[in-house]
Order: sequence, then structure tokens, then C-alpha cells
Amino acid sequence: MIKIPAYLKKGDLIGITCPGSKMEQAAADYAANVLTTWGFRVQMGITIGTGFHNFSAPDELRQEELQDMLDDKDIKAILFGRGGYGTICIVDNLDFTKFRKHPKWLCGYSDITVLHAHIHQRLGIPTLHSVMAGGITEETHANKYVHSLQQALKGKAVKYNAEPHPMDREGQATGLLVGGNLSILANLSGTRSQIKTKGKILLLEDIGEYRYHVDRMMYNLKRAGWLEKLAGLVVGAFVQGKETNTPFGETEYEIIQHLVEDYQFPVAYGFPVGHQVENYALKLGVPYELKVTGKQSSLKEITK
Repeated sequence: MIKIPAYLKKGDLIGITCPGSKMEQAAADYAANVLTTWGFRVQMGITIGTGFHNFSAPDELRQEELQDMLDDKDIKAILFGRGGYGTICIVDNLDFTKFRKHPKWLCGYSDITVLHAHIHQRLGIPTLHSVMAGGITEETHANKYVHSLQQALKGKAVKYNAEPHPMDREGQATGLLVGGNLSILANLSGTRSQIKTKGKILLLEDIGEYRYHVDRMMYNLKRAGWLEKLAGLVVGAFVQGKETNTPFGETEYEIIQHLVEDYQFPVAYGFPVGHQVENYALKLGVPYELKVTGKQSSLKEITK
């Protein structure tokens, strides 16, 4: 049985921390102010506004702060400041004993995919693939994608629609939604954080990767069994892709299409999620219905 964290109500406390790369204090302060207008209180971690090389702080400090927020019963959700790199360095030293008994929403994407995957596979507790504090800015705070985070935290079941894509593979599927950043997922292959994807809907997105890297990572997923008996595939944004001097010859979507051609599950391309403004909040580890037609693609959360 899925143990869904409690949804938030007015006055609840949200913690902000950076388990990976560093974040400017001013950006975090702006996001915190927006959260207070939503009716929440905010506890800012000491990893905000600090730096240790590319990280927000040394491994031990990042781990300690995240552990404290996981264990603190007063904190009802953790909104990560940003992704970058570093969560993989601390995940194996985190103790989820108290979190298992008193789960809370962990909100973020990109490098936070480490936590999404690990918690789903080891604990079966849902998490939230969403904008992070760094993405809540003066330009974005009022848009529907940031607003979707607020709605998700408050427990609204959602249905998101996307424009049809010429590469879509039509069909319908139901299953738990899992996944996130392709680079992270490929690097979790063979570890105890690798997701067992049988009967599930897999979400993929990425940023700043050479196209041959995307090809190699998709082969990794295929060879490691991620695509076997998958119920469906949702392909989000692949942005800021890179080319070598000799072009690879396929776009990111064409690479994915090529690697999944042996399977029959529905595939929705261009879904509004990933490293872009159009980034809907999606609850991972809960059931969804995926429909891909010639007119649109949709993801509908199943609540009963």
C-alpha cells in the first residue's frame, strides 16, 4: 500500500535546503516570500547562500541538514533550492527511519532525481517532481507551472494535457509514475536505487547533454531492463543539447524513438516537464492514466 505524505494546510512549515550545488541567498529569499503568500511558513537551511567549490557546503554539512529536515516532524515538506550535482554523494548516508514513519513531500527535479528514485524503490513513498526554489522568480511566480506546485502540495489531483507531437505513439496506459532526469537514472543503473519499472509509466527529461551521451544513456536503460514491460513513456524537455564537431545525426527525441521502437507501450513526446519554464508538478510514485491520441497527450492522476 502506498503511504502518501500528508498534504499541506495553511500555516504548515516548508524547509528549503541545497543537497547539491549552491544557490544565491536572494533567490531563495524571493521563493520563500512567495511560499508565505501561499499561506506556508518557511525554514531556511544554512546551506542556502553558502558555497564550497561548486557545492552549497561540504558533504557532511549537506547531509546533516537534509537529515535534520527529514527527521523534523514540524517540517511538512522540503523544497530543494536547486539541483546541479551532489545528492548522490550523500544519499547512502541518510537514515530514512523517521521519514518512513512520518513521510513528507520532497519537492524538486534534476539532481533530486536521486532521491525520487531511491525513496520510491527503497521505501515506496511518493515524492514531487516539481520546480525548485531557484525556479520561483519574479518572472515565473504567477504562472500555472509554479502554481501547480502549490496545488500539488495542497492535495489537488491533476490532469495535464499536452499538444500532440508528430513522434507520439498512441495508446493508453495506467501505472505508477516514476523517473526524472535521464542522466541521473542512467547513473543509478545497477545500484540499490535503480527503479523496477515493470508496469509503470517512466518520465524522462534532461539538459545540456551531448547527443551521443543521450544515445549511450538510453542504451544503458535498455540493457539494464528499464524499458522491459514498461506501461508507458513520457518524454519531457531535452534542452541545450550539444553536438560534437561531427553531428550525431539524430535529435534527442529521434534517439529515444529509435531505442523504444521494439516495444509497444504508448509514448508522449514534448510533455511540459523538465528544465524549462513549462514544468508541471508531478507526484511520483502514485498511479496515473496516460492517454496518447492524435489530438493530445494527457496524464491524469488516479485517486481511487
